[in-house]
Amino acid sequence: MKKLIIVLVVVVLLGAGAYFVFRGGSSVNIPQSPAETGGVPSTGQTPGNEQAGGANGAQPSVSEQMSIGKSVEGRDILAYNYGSGNTQVLFVGGIHGGYEWNTVLVAYEAIDYFKANPAAIPAGVKVTVIPVLNPDGLNKVVGTAGRFAKADVPSSQSLQISGRFNANKVDLNRNFDCDWQANAMWRQTQVSGGSSAFSEPESVAFRNYIEANKPSAVVVWYSAANGVFASSCHNGVLAETNTLTNLFSKASGYPAYQEFNFYEITGDMVNWLAKSKIPAISILLATHEDTEWSKNQAGIKALLSHYAE
Repeated sequence: MKKLIIVLVVVVLLGAGAYFVFRGGSSVNIPQSPAETGGVPSTGQTPGNEQAGGANGAQPSVSEQMSIGKSVEGRDILAYNYGSGNTQVLFVGGIHGGYEWNTVLVAYEAIDYFKANPAAIPAGVKVTVIPVLNPDGLNKVVGTAGRFAKADVPSSQSLQISGRFNANKVDLNRNFDCDWQANAMWRQTQVSGGSSAFSEPESVAFRNYIEANKPSAVVVWYSAANGVFASSCHNGVLAETNTLTNLFSKASGYPAYQEFNFYEITGDMVNWLAKSKIPAISILLATHEDTEWSKNQAGIKALLSHYAE
Protein backbone atom coordinates (compact mmCIF):
# COMPACT_ATOMS: atom_id res chain seq x y z
CA MET A 1 0.00 0.00 0.00
CA LYS A 2 2.84 2.40 0.91
CA LYS A 3 4.59 1.67 -2.42
CA LEU A 4 1.38 2.52 -4.29
CA ILE A 5 1.07 5.89 -2.50
CA ILE A 6 4.72 6.74 -3.25
CA VAL A 7 4.22 5.90 -6.94
CA LEU A 8 1.12 8.11 -7.13
CA VAL A 9 2.96 11.05 -5.52
CA VAL A 10 5.85 10.72 -7.97
CA VAL A 11 3.46 10.65 -10.93
CA VAL A 12 1.69 13.81 -9.73
CA LEU A 13 4.98 15.66 -9.23
CA LEU A 14 6.28 14.61 -12.64
CA GLY A 15 3.02 15.73 -14.22
CA ALA A 16 3.22 19.14 -12.57
CA GLY A 17 6.81 19.56 -13.74
CA ALA A 18 5.88 18.61 -17.27
CA TYR A 19 3.04 21.18 -17.25
CA PHE A 20 5.44 23.88 -16.12
CA VAL A 21 7.89 23.00 -18.89
CA PHE A 22 5.06 22.91 -21.43
CA ARG A 23 4.03 26.43 -20.32
CA GLY A 24 7.59 27.63 -20.85
CA GLY A 25 8.31 28.22 -17.16
CA SER A 26 6.89 31.75 -17.36
CA SER A 27 7.13 33.79 -14.16
CA VAL A 28 4.14 35.21 -12.30
CA ASN A 29 3.32 38.82 -13.13
CA ILE A 30 3.57 40.47 -9.70
CA PRO A 31 1.74 43.83 -9.48
CA GLN A 32 4.01 46.76 -8.69
CA SER A 33 3.65 48.58 -5.43
CA PRO A 34 2.40 52.20 -5.45
CA ALA A 35 5.99 53.35 -4.86
CA GLU A 36 7.11 51.55 -8.02
CA THR A 37 4.34 53.12 -10.12
CA GLY A 38 4.90 56.72 -9.11
CA GLY A 39 2.65 56.48 -6.06
CA VAL A 40 -0.53 56.00 -8.12
CA PRO A 41 -1.96 52.47 -8.25
CA SER A 42 -2.88 51.69 -11.85
CA THR A 43 -6.37 50.50 -10.89
CA GLY A 44 -6.95 53.18 -8.27
CA GLN A 45 -7.32 50.46 -5.64
CA THR A 46 -5.82 50.06 -2.22
CA PRO A 47 -4.17 46.75 -1.22
CA GLY A 48 -6.66 44.13 -0.14
CA ASN A 49 -9.48 45.65 -2.18
CA GLU A 50 -8.72 44.13 -5.59
CA GLN A 51 -11.63 42.84 -7.64
CA ALA A 52 -11.31 40.68 -10.72
CA GLY A 53 -12.87 41.90 -13.94
CA GLY A 54 -16.15 40.34 -14.98
CA ALA A 55 -16.81 37.90 -17.80
CA ASN A 56 -17.27 40.81 -20.20
CA GLY A 57 -13.75 42.09 -19.48
CA ALA A 58 -14.92 45.03 -17.36
CA GLN A 59 -12.25 46.86 -15.42
CA PRO A 60 -12.10 46.45 -11.62
CA SER A 61 -14.18 49.02 -9.79
CA VAL A 62 -12.32 52.00 -8.34
CA SER A 63 -11.81 51.86 -4.60
CA GLU A 64 -13.26 54.64 -2.49
CA GLN A 65 -9.97 55.52 -0.74
CA MET A 66 -6.38 55.53 -1.96
CA SER A 67 -3.10 57.21 -1.11
CA ILE A 68 -1.50 59.36 -3.81
CA GLY A 69 1.73 59.86 -1.87
CA LYS A 70 3.17 60.88 1.48
CA SER A 71 4.05 64.11 3.25
CA VAL A 72 7.45 65.15 4.59
CA GLU A 73 6.65 63.41 7.89
CA GLY A 74 5.33 60.30 6.18
CA ARG A 75 1.59 60.88 6.41
CA ASP A 76 -0.63 59.60 3.60
CA ILE A 77 -2.22 62.09 1.21
CA LEU A 78 -5.58 60.47 0.66
CA ALA A 79 -7.96 60.67 -2.28
CA TYR A 80 -11.59 59.52 -2.19
CA ASN A 81 -13.27 58.35 -5.40
CA TYR A 82 -16.97 58.20 -6.32
CA GLY A 83 -18.62 57.25 -9.58
CA SER A 84 -16.72 56.06 -12.64
CA GLY A 85 -16.07 57.20 -16.15
CA ASN A 86 -13.64 58.95 -18.45
CA THR A 87 -14.55 62.41 -17.15
CA GLN A 88 -12.91 63.13 -13.81
CA VAL A 89 -13.75 66.15 -11.64
CA LEU A 90 -11.20 66.65 -8.86
CA PHE A 91 -11.79 68.65 -5.65
CA VAL A 92 -8.88 69.61 -3.37
CA GLY A 93 -8.75 71.06 0.14
CA GLY A 94 -6.14 71.72 2.78
CA ILE A 95 -3.16 72.84 0.70
CA HIS A 96 -2.54 75.30 3.53
CA GLY A 97 -3.14 72.73 6.22
CA GLY A 98 -4.18 73.99 9.63
CA TYR A 99 -4.24 77.63 8.60
CA GLU A 100 -7.10 77.04 6.17
CA TRP A 101 -8.69 74.21 8.15
CA ASN A 102 -12.17 75.14 6.94
CA THR A 103 -11.16 74.10 3.41
CA VAL A 104 -10.51 70.63 4.80
CA LEU A 105 -13.93 70.49 6.45
CA VAL A 106 -15.76 71.61 3.31
CA ALA A 107 -13.94 68.86 1.40
CA TYR A 108 -15.11 66.30 3.96
CA GLU A 109 -18.65 67.64 3.63
CA ALA A 110 -18.34 67.03 -0.11
CA ILE A 111 -17.19 63.46 0.62
CA ASP A 112 -20.25 62.93 2.85
CA TYR A 113 -22.49 64.29 0.12
CA PHE A 114 -21.09 62.07 -2.65
CA LYS A 115 -21.16 59.01 -0.41
CA ALA A 116 -24.77 59.57 0.64
CA ASN A 117 -25.98 60.67 -2.80
CA PRO A 118 -24.35 58.50 -5.47
CA ALA A 119 -27.14 59.44 -7.90
CA ALA A 120 -25.87 63.03 -7.78
CA ILE A 121 -22.86 61.96 -9.84
CA PRO A 122 -23.77 61.69 -13.53
CA ALA A 123 -23.10 58.54 -15.53
CA GLY A 124 -19.62 58.59 -17.04
CA VAL A 125 -18.25 60.95 -14.37
CA LYS A 126 -15.72 60.07 -11.68
CA VAL A 127 -15.49 62.46 -8.74
CA THR A 128 -12.33 62.54 -6.63
CA VAL A 129 -11.79 64.51 -3.42
CA ILE A 130 -8.38 65.10 -1.85
CA PRO A 131 -9.41 66.68 1.47
CA VAL A 132 -5.93 67.36 2.87
CA LEU A 133 -3.00 68.07 0.57
CA ASN A 134 -0.86 69.27 3.51
CA PRO A 135 -1.45 66.68 6.26
CA ASP A 136 1.58 67.73 8.33
CA GLY A 137 0.37 71.33 8.49
CA LEU A 138 -3.11 70.21 9.51
CA ASN A 139 -1.77 67.83 12.15
CA LYS A 140 0.32 70.60 13.66
CA VAL A 141 -2.80 72.61 14.41
CA VAL A 142 -5.59 70.11 15.16
CA GLY A 143 -3.57 67.06 16.19
CA THR A 144 -4.68 64.82 13.34
CA ALA A 145 -4.13 64.57 9.60
CA GLY A 146 -7.62 63.18 9.12
CA ARG A 147 -11.13 64.21 9.99
CA PHE A 148 -11.70 66.56 12.91
CA ALA A 149 -14.38 68.83 14.36
CA LYS A 150 -14.46 72.61 14.40
CA ALA A 151 -14.22 72.40 18.20
CA ASP A 152 -10.79 70.74 17.81
CA VAL A 153 -9.27 73.89 16.30
CA PRO A 154 -7.25 75.91 18.85
CA SER A 155 -7.83 79.64 18.98
CA SER A 156 -4.13 80.53 18.75
CA GLN A 157 -3.69 82.56 15.56
CA SER A 158 0.10 82.06 15.56
CA LEU A 159 -0.35 78.28 15.74
CA GLN A 160 -2.84 78.33 12.89
CA ILE A 161 -0.48 80.40 10.76
CA SER A 162 2.38 77.98 11.43
CA GLY A 163 0.17 75.20 10.09
CA ARG A 164 -0.01 76.91 6.70
CA PHE A 165 3.36 75.39 5.75
CA ASN A 166 4.53 71.81 5.39
CA ALA A 167 7.09 70.24 7.74
CA ASN A 168 9.91 71.81 5.69
CA LYS A 169 8.33 75.23 6.32
CA VAL A 170 7.50 75.59 2.62
CA ASP A 171 4.26 77.14 1.39
CA LEU A 172 3.02 74.39 -0.91
CA ASN A 173 1.00 76.87 -2.97
CA ARG A 174 4.29 78.53 -3.92
CA ASN A 175 6.03 75.28 -4.93
CA PHE A 176 4.51 74.65 -8.38
CA ASP A 177 5.93 75.37 -11.81
CA CYS A 178 4.33 78.65 -12.80
CA ASP A 179 6.52 81.70 -12.12
CA TRP A 180 8.19 79.73 -9.32
CA GLN A 181 10.50 81.66 -6.99
CA ALA A 182 12.39 80.44 -3.93
CA ASN A 183 11.50 83.65 -2.10
CA ALA A 184 7.75 83.99 -2.49
CA MET A 185 5.16 86.30 -0.98
CA TRP A 186 2.08 85.77 1.12
CA ARG A 187 0.42 89.16 1.38
CA GLN A 188 3.27 91.34 2.71
CA THR A 189 5.21 88.44 4.21
CA GLN A 190 8.04 86.60 2.51
CA VAL A 191 7.62 82.82 2.58
CA SER A 192 9.58 79.89 1.21
CA GLY A 193 8.67 78.50 -2.18
CA GLY A 194 11.07 75.60 -1.66
CA SER A 195 14.50 74.95 -3.15
CA SER A 196 12.97 74.43 -6.60
CA ALA A 197 9.59 73.88 -8.20
CA PHE A 198 8.26 70.54 -6.94
CA SER A 199 10.93 70.28 -4.26
CA GLU A 200 8.34 69.03 -1.76
CA PRO A 201 6.91 65.47 -1.62
CA GLU A 202 3.34 66.78 -1.36
CA SER A 203 3.71 68.80 -4.58
CA VAL A 204 5.36 65.87 -6.34
CA ALA A 205 2.54 63.54 -5.27
CA PHE A 206 -0.06 65.93 -6.66
CA ARG A 207 1.85 66.47 -9.91
CA ASN A 208 2.24 62.71 -10.42
CA TYR A 209 -1.44 62.16 -9.75
CA ILE A 210 -2.46 64.86 -12.24
CA GLU A 211 -0.13 63.55 -14.93
CA ALA A 212 -1.36 59.99 -14.45
CA ASN A 213 -5.09 60.81 -14.35
CA LYS A 214 -5.46 63.99 -16.45
CA PRO A 215 -8.70 65.23 -14.84
CA SER A 216 -11.22 67.17 -16.90
CA ALA A 217 -11.61 69.83 -14.20
CA VAL A 218 -10.00 70.72 -10.87
CA VAL A 219 -11.57 72.77 -8.07
CA VAL A 220 -9.34 73.90 -5.20
CA TRP A 221 -10.63 75.40 -1.95
CA TYR A 222 -8.78 78.21 -0.18
CA SER A 223 -9.74 80.90 2.35
CA ALA A 224 -10.51 83.67 2.65
CA ALA A 225 -11.36 86.17 -0.11
CA ASN A 226 -14.96 85.32 -1.05
CA GLY A 227 -14.78 84.50 -4.74
CA VAL A 228 -14.35 82.08 -7.62
CA PHE A 229 -11.06 82.68 -9.42
CA ALA A 230 -10.04 81.47 -12.87
CA SER A 231 -6.52 80.18 -13.48
CA SER A 232 -3.87 81.03 -16.06
CA CYS A 233 -0.09 81.10 -16.47
CA HIS A 234 0.56 83.75 -19.15
CA ASN A 235 -1.37 81.62 -21.64
CA GLY A 236 -4.81 83.15 -21.26
CA VAL A 237 -7.76 81.66 -19.44
CA LEU A 238 -8.90 78.39 -20.99
CA ALA A 239 -12.43 78.50 -22.41
CA GLU A 240 -13.49 75.61 -20.17
CA THR A 241 -12.00 77.37 -17.14
CA ASN A 242 -14.13 80.41 -17.95
CA THR A 243 -17.18 78.18 -18.15
CA LEU A 244 -16.43 76.55 -14.79
CA THR A 245 -15.79 79.92 -13.14
CA ASN A 246 -19.09 81.35 -14.29
CA LEU A 247 -21.10 78.19 -13.52
CA PHE A 248 -19.80 77.89 -9.96
CA SER A 249 -20.18 81.62 -9.36
CA LYS A 250 -23.77 81.80 -10.59
CA ALA A 251 -24.86 78.73 -8.61
CA SER A 252 -23.04 79.57 -5.38
CA GLY A 253 -23.33 83.34 -5.27
CA TYR A 254 -19.58 83.87 -4.95
CA PRO A 255 -18.29 86.71 -7.17
CA ALA A 256 -16.34 85.60 -10.26
CA TYR A 257 -12.83 86.85 -11.04
CA GLN A 258 -10.62 86.30 -14.06
CA GLU A 259 -7.50 86.20 -11.89
CA PHE A 260 -6.23 86.55 -8.34
CA ASN A 261 -4.42 89.88 -8.39
CA PHE A 262 -4.63 91.14 -4.81
CA TYR A 263 -0.87 90.59 -4.54
CA GLU A 264 1.79 88.78 -6.56
CA ILE A 265 1.55 85.00 -6.51
CA THR A 266 4.41 82.73 -7.64
CA GLY A 267 4.43 78.94 -7.85
CA ASP A 268 0.63 78.73 -7.59
CA MET A 269 -0.95 75.29 -8.00
CA VAL A 270 -4.02 76.20 -10.08
CA ASN A 271 -1.93 78.36 -12.37
CA TRP A 272 0.40 75.40 -12.91
CA LEU A 273 -2.69 73.36 -13.82
CA ALA A 274 -3.58 76.04 -16.37
CA LYS A 275 -0.04 75.84 -17.74
CA SER A 276 -0.63 72.11 -18.10
CA LYS A 277 -3.84 72.84 -20.07
CA ILE A 278 -6.11 71.52 -17.32
CA PRO A 279 -9.17 73.65 -16.48
CA ALA A 280 -8.93 74.70 -12.83
CA ILE A 281 -10.63 77.19 -10.53
CA SER A 282 -9.99 78.40 -6.99
CA ILE A 283 -12.88 78.76 -4.56
CA LEU A 284 -11.87 81.19 -1.83
CA LEU A 285 -14.27 80.89 1.10
CA ALA A 286 -15.45 84.13 2.66
CA THR A 287 -13.93 83.49 6.10
CA HIS A 288 -11.44 81.20 7.84
CA GLU A 289 -14.12 79.77 10.14
CA ASP A 290 -17.02 78.48 8.02
CA THR A 291 -17.42 75.90 5.27
CA GLU A 292 -20.34 77.71 3.60
CA TRP A 293 -21.54 74.29 2.54
CA SER A 294 -24.87 75.28 1.00
CA LYS A 295 -23.12 77.64 -1.42
CA ASN A 296 -20.46 75.08 -2.30
CA GLN A 297 -23.00 72.30 -2.69
CA ALA A 298 -24.87 74.43 -5.21
CA GLY A 299 -21.65 75.09 -7.11
CA ILE A 300 -20.74 71.41 -7.10
CA LYS A 301 -24.16 70.44 -8.47
CA ALA A 302 -23.80 72.98 -11.26
CA LEU A 303 -20.41 71.61 -12.32
CA LEU A 304 -21.59 68.01 -12.27
CA SER A 305 -24.64 68.90 -14.34
CA HIS A 306 -22.30 70.50 -16.84
CA TYR A 307 -20.43 67.21 -17.26
CA ALA A 308 -23.53 64.99 -17.43
CA GLU A 309 -23.59 62.90 -20.59
